[in-house]
Amino acid sequence: MKTWGILFLAVALLLGDAATGRAVDFKVKGSWQFAFDYINGGNFMGKNRQGRHEIGQQWAAVRQKRDEFEAIQRLHLQLQAVASESLQGVVFFEIGEQRWGMAAQGGALGADGGNVIKIKQAYLDWMPPHADLKVRMGLQGIRLPGFALDNPVFNDDVAGITASYTFNDSFGLSALWMRPYNDNWVGDADGATANYLDNFDLFALLAPITLDGLKITPWALAGGMGPNTLQPFKITGKNGGSHAFTFNNPSNQAIDGFQVRDGLFPAAFTSGGQGNSLWNTSYSTMFWGGLTGELSAFSPFRISWDFIYGSVDNGREYLNRQGWFGMLLGEYEADWGVPGLYGWYFSGDDDNPHNGSERLPYVVTTNNLTNSLSSFGYRGNPIMGGGKGVLGTNPNGTWGVGARIKKLSFMDNLSHIVRVNYFGGTNDPKMAAYITGRRPVDGAGRAVYRNNTDFNSFGTYLTRADSGLEVNFDSTYKAAENLSFILETGYIHLWLDEGAWGHYENIAGNSLNYKDAWKVSLNVIYAF
Repeated sequence: MKTWGILFLAVALLLGDAATGRAVDFKVKGSWQFAFDYINGGNFMGKNRQGRHEIGQQWAAVRQKRDEFEAIQRLHLQLQAVASESLQGVVFFEIGEQRWGMAAQGGALGADGGNVIKIKQAYLDWMPPHADLKVRMGLQGIRLPGFALDNPVFNDDVAGITASYTFNDSFGLSALWMRPYNDNWVGDADGATANYLDNFDLFALLAPITLDGLKITPWALAGGMGPNTLQPFKITGKNGGSHAFTFNNPSNQAIDGFQVRDGLFPAAFTSGGQGNSLWNTSYSTMFWGGLTGELSAFSPFRISWDFIYGSVDNGREYLNRQGWFGMLLGEYEADWGVPGLYGWYFSGDDDNPHNGSERLPYVVTTNNLTNSLSSFGYRGNPIMGGGKGVLGTNPNGTWGVGARIKKLSFMDNLSHIVRVNYFGGTNDPKMAAYITGRRPVDGAGRAVYRNNTDFNSFGTYLTRADSGLEVNFDSTYKAAENLSFILETGYIHLWLDEGAWGHYENIAGNSLNYKDAWKVSLNVIYAF
């Protein structure tokens, strides 16, 4: 209880100072969040590749040893020190998550667990006098734009500076500098190169244009990542003669680091090199450009679109990655709800693991989203429950069509969202043989190195021979002004090609034993 006591004592002192009449106005807001989740088949495997019943679930795209039923709680607490309309400081604490019964998270008998209070954001907002410039510096949440879909390239908490200038009611400009990683490399055996060439910096420019009935935002993101940012690299020999590779994960929030590895590198590659010669010794460079827009001039009809192209040069042809994404959404706002139809397409890998990846690269899309494709397969609701993201943190390497109804309501204080998605992969089926280790070398005799080691090693990797169906029905009941109950239900069926995925690491026979996934999740949120 000592850490909790310090936190709430700090809050009390801040509010006490405000009461003494100082010029700074202190404000507190936040939310208590509780989630009761049941997931079955969350990793899409009835038995694992060795024929044993699979333990654990695919929570937030990462295989974890979690029970089918979990009870979790979390507290978000945001403190604002407001000096004026042009100056304020903000700190955002995240307390939890705490799985009920888990001692390491303070959820076991007696509670009093440590390491559960985290600083999620801490930043300063400032406006120069007589200027329409807004500056935010510090740990902050940054979300790149997307009208049809939450941006599939970057959406997370990160250290950096944001500067936004409003020229007039129709045009603005925002510039960002973000530093995801720096000073995490411990160096070689003698430590001589510690913190050397291990920075990762990103720069973005956004130009939102707002006209009557039309919004358009062109944007660009570029950056460089030092060759030691994700060191040390680790190569592991696998059954059948292939190799798996992993990077160091500097992130305290493990899923963020997993996404950097999954988003900036190929799912599998081949090389004639070995050891350190596999990797780049200079900075990796990366670039994305996007155009997103929304046409509402013909209200109640609304059309939204997204287009993104991105590329990453990791200094070796087989490590490079470039691809694109497009989506179109049409909606109609009626009195009873907002029905919509949409379709999306992400580019996919070809059958050559030596020429790099043709999938759209991304950095991280961890923060809970508000306009995702679904609330089970992806992270479509801004609430805590772990029963989401089982297909991945974004739909990379897939195509699909879907229908949804948002804000569906027939009773006061009760609303629903219904989603139905049919989707498939855009990756060449031959890539499955490299990812599963069935082919330990390519046609030129070069060794295979696997980033993904199965169709579900991080989210799902689907080929053009695979498809799936997802159905969501989510309901929100507003019991009081600040209290909401959210019931989410979801179902996913995959049609996986057994010829592509059936044989694994040259194990005899067909070891693919996949199953449907479904969930029921009750979330209770008190916001103040």
